[in-house]
Amino acid sequence: MTVFAVRYTYDSRTDVQDEVRPRHRGYLQQVADRGELLGSGPFTDGEPGALLVLRVADRAALDAVLADDPFAAAGVIADVEVRVWNPVIGPWAAGLAG
Repeated sequence: MTVFAVRYTYDSRTDVQDEVRPRHRGYLQQVADRGELLGSGPFTDGEPGALLVLRVADRAALDAVLADDPFAAAGVIADVEVRVWNPVIGPWAAGLAG
C-alpha cells in the first residue's frame, strides 16, 4: 500500500462547488469507510482547494478514486498535485510508513 498526499486546487465556480459538495463529501466518506481515505478537508486560506491523504494499492488505484470524485465529474478541480508521502513521525507513522 502507498500513501499519497493529494492537493486539489478549485476553480472559481463556487456555485457549482456548493451544489456538488454534498455528493463530493458523501463519496469521500465512502472512500474513508473503505479505509482508503485517511483524512481530507479544505484549505481555509490562500488559493481555494483541499488536501486529501489516501492509502491505496498504487497510483492506478489512486487515479480511479480521484476520477470517481463528484467534484472531478463537475469539473471544479482546476489542478491536482499528487505526491507519494512517507509519514515517519506522528500518529500515522507507525501504521502507514512503507
